[in-house]
Amino acid sequence: MSYEFDLFVLGAGSGGIASARRAAEYGATVGIAEFDRLGGTCVNRGCVPKKLLVYASRFPHYFEESAGYGWTAPLTSLHWTRMVADVNAEVERLNSIYQRMLDNSKVEILRGRAQFIDPHTVAVGDRQVTAAKILIAVGGIPIRPSDIPGIEHALLSDDMFHLPDRPKHMVILGGGYIGCEFACILNGLGTEVTQVIRADKVLRGFDEDLRAEIQTAMQAHGIRILNCSQEIAIAKLDGGVRVTVTGKTERGEIEQVAIADAVSLAATGRKPNLEGLGLDNTAVEVVEGAIAVNEFSQTREPHIFAVGDCTDRVNLTPVAIDEGRAFADTHFGGKSRQTSYDNIPTAIFTTPEAGTVGLTEQAAIAQYGEESIQIYRSRFRPMYYTLAGKDEQTLMKLVVHKETDRVLGAHMVGDSAAEIIQGVAIAVKMGANKADFDATVGIHPTSAEEFVTMR
Repeated sequence: MSYEFDLFVLGAGSGGIASARRAAEYGATVGIAEFDRLGGTCVNRGCVPKKLLVYASRFPHYFEESAGYGWTAPLTSLHWTRMVADVNAEVERLNSIYQRMLDNSKVEILRGRAQFIDPHTVAVGDRQVTAAKILIAVGGIPIRPSDIPGIEHALLSDDMFHLPDRPKHMVILGGGYIGCEFACILNGLGTEVTQVIRADKVLRGFDEDLRAEIQTAMQAHGIRILNCSQEIAIAKLDGGVRVTVTGKTERGEIEQVAIADAVSLAATGRKPNLEGLGLDNTAVEVVEGAIAVNEFSQTREPHIFAVGDCTDRVNLTPVAIDEGRAFADTHFGGKSRQTSYDNIPTAIFTTPEAGTVGLTEQAAIAQYGEESIQIYRSRFRPMYYTLAGKDEQTLMKLVVHKETDRVLGAHMVGDSAAEIIQGVAIAVKMGANKADFDATVGIHPTSAEEFVTMR
């Protein structure tokens, strides 16, 4: 049977675009459907604009710290609307770049929501197309917790990039990396921030030392964290919201209240964006809200594949890109391969930021036993802060398997943590031993050298 396309992709986010362009490079005829701006969550409502806001939020610290180095600290003010406009202008620029890349790759773009008519046929608006292979790369969307009264009054994380004015006080619900990053961004930009979390510490799932270090630093910077929150309710007020939090501590049950001047930001997770795809017209299986795939990103429908956040495996942009390229390499390039999910480095762009790769201390103990794990840990004030007169701390940590001396995990909290961990991740991915770290000459004076001098 002949088809209009060798490959048709649903979703022009990071994974979808990477897949489409790679397949086209191998000579496949490729189409891609997208109803929103090109680039998906990362470019439009995630990694890119968020990192730009992180940069913006740190300038007040730089201005203040410059006085310790002999500069006269300038009198400054933030032009909020200009900052938002500049950030969104950069997003628009990136959208045009993605458009040119797809055009140059001869990938046909169909504007509109895609829906399966049958396993080989997809409707996009008034047009129906057929394809030999179909890739689902529709990403995820933020969710509103259904168990919080008044949650309809809360903004979602996507809305953060379009606030018309700087909030005087923001309440953030959620202790994951998205909530923590926005808490630090707003705090740096001069907003009073209250963060409400259900656990005792932020960043569940990360290394315990990293979690404690970041939470302590966030509180030291003025962010109010209401932890162990069991009941949360939001009420609309004239010009703002009232958030009531009830939790249990060693002192018994405590009720706390936060009044935000305008909004409450919900940063409580995301889910695969599968509504309206028409998956029931295929044999594609959905398990716990996500598309079920095998190690080659293949669904139960042999010619339909899925990558990225809609599969809810490892929801990171570079992972979606690699999954997409691995799919294209395998099916159009004659290079069968699959994405490896071991030792994926990641970063949390809080202030201070964190970088991590490999096993946490807790995961290593669970896998190998406590007696088989050696921890190397260093906490210090970086040289930069000595003249600035600040007590900002950096934490570095290595998790090592005693019997083999292999470094199982590396974790850092402090300036440039993401940049440093990216390099360390290569060593961890290659299976480096602690002896290899020790034999590496450090670059002095840097914070990074501590990773090769820990004893």
